[in-house]
Amino acid sequence: MPKFYEDLKVGDKFVTPRRTITEADIVAFSGLSGDYNALHTDEIFAAETQFGGRIAHGPLGFVIATGLSNRTGLFDGSTIAFLGMQWKFTAPIYPGDTVHLEMTVDELRRTSKPDRGILVREMNLINQKGQLVQTGMFTTMIKVRDPAAE
Repeated sequence: MPKFYEDLKVGDKFVTPRRTITEADIVAFSGLSGDYNALHTDEIFAAETQFGGRIAHGPLGFVIATGLSNRTGLFDGSTIAFLGMQWKFTAPIYPGDTVHLEMTVDELRRTSKPDRGILVREMNLINQKGQLVQTGMFTTMIKVRDPAAE
């Protein structure tokens, strides 16, 4: 059952299922994006960097964050549009890392149209060690269940 605007309050927190970042994920993302940087594709090169081995592409992390968010089903049928994001990369994601997403409602506001509202969520992507690897804010337009109610 999806969450609508009026089902949410600032401070609500949701935790997603976990997902392991695989070799196949990194290879597929390289092909899809065209980013074949040696840091992601050359183990010998990457072993000599400060990371000690290959790491996942930064954008792969926030793409996985969107997928983890969707796996909750919280907004299936109530999302109107993804409006934007702010994002930071705080630690590398390595092949084999298992991540989950912790989402917190940061802001809610009605729009000039009574059938929709704006939802801003703090999104924290966390690895199996409890380390924050990526963080940011997602802004989404969602449906109001009862536009006549205030």
